[in-house]
Amino acid sequence: MPDFLALKSTFEKDDDYPPRAFELAALGKVLDGTLYDGLPHPFGEEKNKSNEYIPLAKRRPSARTRICRTVVNDSVSLLFSEGHFPAAESPDEATRTGLESIIKDSALNAVMIDAATRGSVGSVAILMRVLKARVFFTVLQTTYLTPKWKDEAPDTLERVTERYKLKGAGLRASGYTVKDDELTADFWFQREWDEKSETWYLPLKKDATAPDAKPVVDTARTTTHNLGFVPMVWARNLPGGDGVDGDPTFPVEAIDTQIEADYLLSQGGRGLKYQSDPTLHIKEPAFGDGAIVKGAANAIITSAEGDAKLLEISGDAASAVMDWVKGLREIALEGAGGNRANADKLSAAQSGRAMELMNQALIWLADKLRISYGEGALLQLLKMGCKASQKIDLMTVDGDKLPKMEPKGLALRWPAWYQPTYADKQTEATTLDVLRLSGLISQETAVKAIAPSYDIEDVQKEIAQIKPAPNAELPKEPKPDPNSKD
Repeated sequence: MPDFLALKSTFEKDDDYPPRAFELAALGKVLDGTLYDGLPHPFGEEKNKSNEYIPLAKRRPSARTRICRTVVNDSVSLLFSEGHFPAAESPDEATRTGLESIIKDSALNAVMIDAATRGSVGSVAILMRVLKARVFFTVLQTTYLTPKWKDEAPDTLERVTERYKLKGAGLRASGYTVKDDELTADFWFQREWDEKSETWYLPLKKDATAPDAKPVVDTARTTTHNLGFVPMVWARNLPGGDGVDGDPTFPVEAIDTQIEADYLLSQGGRGLKYQSDPTLHIKEPAFGDGAIVKGAANAIITSAEGDAKLLEISGDAASAVMDWVKGLREIALEGAGGNRANADKLSAAQSGRAMELMNQALIWLADKLRISYGEGALLQLLKMGCKASQKIDLMTVDGDKLPKMEPKGLALRWPAWYQPTYADKQTEATTLDVLRLSGLISQETAVKAIAPSYDIEDVQKEIAQIKPAPNAELPKEPKPDPNSKD
């Protein structure tokens, strides 16, 4: 059976690109499930046309576990699903209202889910554009992107360059003028983002590219934004990697274990197929005309010395395979920090705290991803929206004008990892009420604490609508201590 290193040798590699492009593309195949596409034979094809045996390493598995993609999906769900998306906090009420409109109009929730999924291979870029006074966000894979950070500010992008090859037919489909005899030729496509503009360059034929040739600006497609910053966020997935890409969500060891499980499942499936159609063995001498068809309606006549048997295999082998695959899955999930909880073993609804303890490894993984995609990407995108509003009169999809927003003091308020049960809510409400009445926390802090559980988007608006309950006890002012010297 092949491992990931052996499978990578079947992937197409273009030396015109930097090595990181191949590595990101290889991990992308694991993510989208196409890592076996380079193998020439399906799993059920045991012999080629020359009647030669085909090794398992050259066959595509017929059963796939997708363990690595499962870890990615689970961790991303804990990041940006509907119940886990953070709220934008700002001391300025107009800023909070404006950002809520931008988040809804741009479907930023779905954008961040897409970004965290694609970025699980190492990195991802999110582009912000302002078109007709509206804000849009686009997720870009970083395989063919090259970032450049400022020397005096290593956390601030100076420019990002996109450069890749495509056929002349693809250029013509995109609106470029290409000669008929150049439709199959390779062209270099390039564009660049900086603090002033999004610069497009005319495609340059690969064969005509000189070492010192400079691309020509495509003035028709180049746009100037003058925002004063590169309208793009570069998010590294996990701590580690190099200065451009972070570590992937699924390590190489988990990929190898997934490949092992895929081939074992495929072998077990082949054994079950053989078991349902056992091989007929006839010991000569036997009698019969033509081909023998197995079945109760077709008798096989043998002599006293002859015999006929059905060669069967035991079903215990299939059970052993499934047990081993489950063990491999546990190993892979443990190494990748995935969810190893078994829903079949839950006899009743569990509290939010119990679910956190059960899925502690997955929460640790999602907690690290919050740094990359929350504080590192989402917060920066919201700040970009605030800065853009100070230079452009932004509008919502309904035509309402957005206010000038202030990025200073902007923060994210994350909800609990798991939705609390009614018992959890009751305990939390009692605790918050005691703390509020004793003067240890304010009403605003208490409302912020329960906002995710009750879908409260605007805390200040909710506080304004709260009416004092009848016979409610107000917090008492602390009495001065007569023995105090102050």
